[in-house]
Amino acid sequence: EKVTVEVLDHLEHLALVDFRDAEGVERLQKAIQFADRLHEVNTDGVEPMDSVLEDRCLYLREDDVTEGNCTNELLKNAREKIEEYFVAPPGNIPLPKLEERETFLQGS
Repeated sequence: EKVTVEVLDHLEHLALVDFRDAEGVERLQKAIQFADRLHEVNTDGVEPMDSVLEDRCLYLREDDVTEGNCTNELLKNAREKIEEYFVAPPGNIPLPKLEERETFLQGS
């Protein structure tokens, strides 16, 4: 299957990965082909699992707050923030316009 410009745009924004060149698009197509092979696995009669450790008892700890009220200290680590929130991505991954990416998809 060919990767459309819309799918590429969506994946770049989700993963913050730049598929701007033909090699990136080719690698993405190979990953999709590999994942599509999972559809061939017969899972009829297989119950979904809640955990890979279903046969073991998992002990949970109490969720006791021992520290807190350190918002200002944590926000000092942010490159960019709005009010009391980190801004992500910080703008270090410039994503190309849809028209620019179309040229890479045509060659694949």
